[in-house]
Amino acid sequence: MADTRPVRTDAVRHHDPQVRGFASDNYAGAHPEILAALAVANGGHQIAYGEDAYTEHLQRLIHSHFGQSAEAFPVFNGTGANVVALQALTDRWGAVVAAESAHINVDEGGAPERVAGLKLLTVPTPDGKLTPELIDRQAFGWDDEHRAMPQVVSITQNTELGTVYTPAEIRAICDHAHGYGMKVHLDGARIANAAASLDVPMRAFTNAVGVDILSFGGTKNGMLFGEAVVVLNPDAVRHMKHVRKMSMQLASKMRFVSVQLEALLTRDLWLRNARHANTMARRLAAGVRDTDGVEILHAVEANAVFARLPHDVSERLQKRYRFYFWDEPAGDVRWMCSFDTTEEDVDGFLLALKEELAR
Repeated sequence: MADTRPVRTDAVRHHDPQVRGFASDNYAGAHPEILAALAVANGGHQIAYGEDAYTEHLQRLIHSHFGQSAEAFPVFNGTGANVVALQALTDRWGAVVAAESAHINVDEGGAPERVAGLKLLTVPTPDGKLTPELIDRQAFGWDDEHRAMPQVVSITQNTELGTVYTPAEIRAICDHAHGYGMKVHLDGARIANAAASLDVPMRAFTNAVGVDILSFGGTKNGMLFGEAVVVLNPDAVRHMKHVRKMSMQLASKMRFVSVQLEALLTRDLWLRNARHANTMARRLAAGVRDTDGVEILHAVEANAVFARLPHDVSERLQKRYRFYFWDEPAGDVRWMCSFDTTEEDVDGFLLALKEELAR
């Protein structure tokens, strides 16, 4: 018989929950609905390695968002999702065309090349977005044995610079890549923010326009941990289950990843969270635009604000609110909003910014 006595915990809080910042949406905790879902999934025994009831139900939710041919493969984290997805699309001699600013190029410790064994062919972009013309700078030499073979185009939605591709822009990329016999991967670490910004379903800029495989993000949007690789075009990938396992991304107690994704995709929690984060970023941007001495660098289309301000001002402000330099020599910084950013957080930050500028 199960033990029904009250659960005792000796856990001690080691942080101040009142401390807020704009460094990353990864800094936020888990949404209460996610924590409640984890508690529901706990207890009893469920088959390990993805044969549980929660992972099975997740597939039906994925179908409702991405169509009947879509299949989700839960993984631990975003880098793992990208590595698994790209491996499933490439041969040993394959290469991936991506923006120079892409997360797979600058923020994953070389994992796509070291773990997946592929070559990244990068292209500078002014706004983080690839175009067919930019892709052509690297999409050549398929028969040249001296060059890694371009097999995949990888785009990020929304981009690392906070900009958002329209469905038409992604369709043009997919048509162009497929014309070369290449496949298309979408890094959707912040896919919900992009959908909220565009006010369209996620399928409108993924499977509906030709994307073959998707890294679906959850951690930045309220989950405790976990992401998923969503295969949108089964004909484009090979041996996903084996690739996930050999990439150390197969969770034994997968129900605890799947139930979080289920909670996120049920009752539009994914969209509610993203809309709120985007709204807070717009509020922050509006306040910055009214502030002399600060320049907004890119269109604020999701939950990120990129700005340029005096270096000494940023250093002083960082002692009050945590955030990162994006290009420190240039004085460029990034401010991120999350599902739990409040209007008071934004207004307090803007007041602190103005105070430091006035010093």
